[in-house]
Amino acid sequence: MSGMLEGKVVVVTGAGRGVGRGAALMAANAGASVVVNDLGVSPGGEDTGEAPAASVVREIRDAGGQAVANTEDVGGWKSASAIIECAIDTFGRVDAVVNNAGILQDAIFHKMEPESFERVLQVNLAGPFYLSRAAAPHFKDQGAGAYVHMTSSAALIGNMGQANYMASKMGLVGLSTSISIDMQKFGVTSNCIAPFAWTRMVGTIPVNSPEQQARVEGLKKLDPNKVGTLAVALISDAGRAAANGQVFGVRNNEIYLFSKNRPIQIMHDGDGWTCDAIIDRVMPAFEPNFLPPAMSRDIFSWDPV
Repeated sequence: MSGMLEGKVVVVTGAGRGVGRGAALMAANAGASVVVNDLGVSPGGEDTGEAPAASVVREIRDAGGQAVANTEDVGGWKSASAIIECAIDTFGRVDAVVNNAGILQDAIFHKMEPESFERVLQVNLAGPFYLSRAAAPHFKDQGAGAYVHMTSSAALIGNMGQANYMASKMGLVGLSTSISIDMQKFGVTSNCIAPFAWTRMVGTIPVNSPEQQARVEGLKKLDPNKVGTLAVALISDAGRAAANGQVFGVRNNEIYLFSKNRPIQIMHDGDGWTCDAIIDRVMPAFEPNFLPPAMSRDIFSWDPV
């Protein structure tokens, strides 16, 4: 990996801890200059008074790398643009953006407050749009660039009490797909990663039963630093040549490629469908291919490798 990103400048949001920290350290180890962006807030977005970005910058510099701390909020157009300006002002260019920053404000759907829904979408979806949009003209002008967006298996498969989080992270897949189509002619790629990792956000999972305790103990084995390896590979020149518009997953030493939505079955009626005919003919024919609602833990039920 050493030298894979030599001469490149990488912006990583939410890089003070967890998956973001791992991606920032990996990028620096691969030779990149890194903008370490982190507000120092709690998993729910509240101010903690901490400065984790500065700590990660010290780690990178102590190892001989180049990095700068940035504490702008991704959830606003002007502040997100200032993150990209920080990269340009400090290092003279920007080559990749890793959209990792995110918050959780969980609640069962019928109790979720509109303010919680809006705040999570503002950070988790609008934030990546703002940052990606601010970087886009620079990528276009230099004829190269890469985005990696951190989605979630909770969105791709399902989870309880996370309507806001799931909507934001599934929306991020749509955003990435759109970028991959619109920007590919300029040499720009956009991919998603669904990280399986023990982080502060995952640590907010309630433990009210032996089964939940066992699940949490299993999650603690998931190393967030493993995700950074794939992120660095995707933003490298070789990675940009290999993948665009894809959704990957990382679960310790396992790497997944998720399928895209494509038609799997079709029925037609030359006279047009009536409601009764849909119930009597279409639904029974389609039913063998229906997948019931499920949660991520139901699908990824084995111990990670």
